[in-house]
Amino acid sequence: MITLPAGARVLLASRPVDFRKGAHALAALAAEVLSADPFSGVVLVFRARRADRIKIVLWDGSGLVLISKQLEGGPFRWPPIIDGAVRLTPVEFAALFDGIDWTRVQSTKRIPTPGVAA
Repeated sequence: MITLPAGARVLLASRPVDFRKGAHALAALAAEVLSADPFSGVVLVFRARRADRIKIVLWDGSGLVLISKQLEGGPFRWPPIIDGAVRLTPVEFAALFDGIDWTRVQSTKRIPTPGVAA
C-alpha cells in the first residue's frame, strides 16, 4: 500500500503506454502529452495495454521514483481510453493501487473554514 499526502495531485494517463519505458521516458511523456510537470510533486500513473499492470512515477525531491505493480487476479479498473488524463484523489488512487474499483470510493468532503461574521 502506498500512502499519499492528503493534498497530493494524482494524474492517471488513460491511454496505454509502452511498458518498456523507464522513469525518465514516462516523465517526458507526461510533460509532452499530459502537459504535467513531472518534477512538481504530481503522482503520474500509467497503464499497460492489458490493464493488469501499472507504473507510477513521482519526484521525491532528490530523484524520480518508479513503482511498478502487476495484479495477479485480473485487471485494474480503468476509465475509458481517451486522450489526456483523469485526476484522482489520494483515496481513489489507493483503491486503484489495491485493485479495487476506484469509482465506488468516495473521499471525505472538505469542511469549509468558518469566516468572521460581519
